[in-house]
Amino acid sequence: MFEDRLIRNGTTISPEERPLLKQEKVFIAGSGGLGGNILEMILRAGIGEVTIADPDVFDESNLNRQILSREDLMGYPKVKAAAQRAALVNSEVKLNALQERVTAENALELIADADIVMDALDSAEARLVLEDAAEEAGIPMIHGAIAGWYGQVSTVFPGDRTMHSLYGETGSTEATAELGNPSFTPAVIAGIQVAEAVKVLLNKDGVLRNKLLYIDMLSHTYTTLDMIRSKA
Repeated sequence: MFEDRLIRNGTTISPEERPLLKQEKVFIAGSGGLGGNILEMILRAGIGEVTIADPDVFDESNLNRQILSREDLMGYPKVKAAAQRAALVNSEVKLNALQERVTAENALELIADADIVMDALDSAEARLVLEDAAEEAGIPMIHGAIAGWYGQVSTVFPGDRTMHSLYGETGSTEATAELGNPSFTPAVIAGIQVAEAVKVLLNKDGVLRNKLLYIDMLSHTYTTLDMIRSKA
């Protein structure tokens, strides 16, 4: 119907690459600040199928940053809003909305059909669970985390154990509760996560494997750190 939908991708995502992306399946863990922005960009990139999982409903505290939240959706499931947004933006995408929390018990089943996993979670413990499941399933994972003016991104392949190197085996205390999150931080970090996902899916060079991109938007410093693989 919309033959020119992706034409402005130009040679960045070339005409030859677009059919490849349409065959891919993405799993998004979380439908909040990061997850909503990731979904919006994934829908517009031409990915063929998206599964998004989040157990929560909207409340007033989401309105400052979560792109899927609206004043008329208070108490409404976030993943249902995600499905409605997908139908409006790109009806050609198959959207699977799961009102579930990613846990050690269900993570492997949730991501089983995905070609890539997007981390839009809000706790270190959940990220460790997601990394373990992605490793067992042999699926790359794109990590993103935000707090205030700051954010980070890393691309994790099976065996890299990047989350375990960052957070240890039990997870560390998050800074988000103290610093909060404004509207712009999740948008920036989500954009970088989606760029990493597209590079991985299209086998492009330059992914942040075994690296952590740390962004300080207050001072506009962008630092890429080499990660040491966890022995766990």
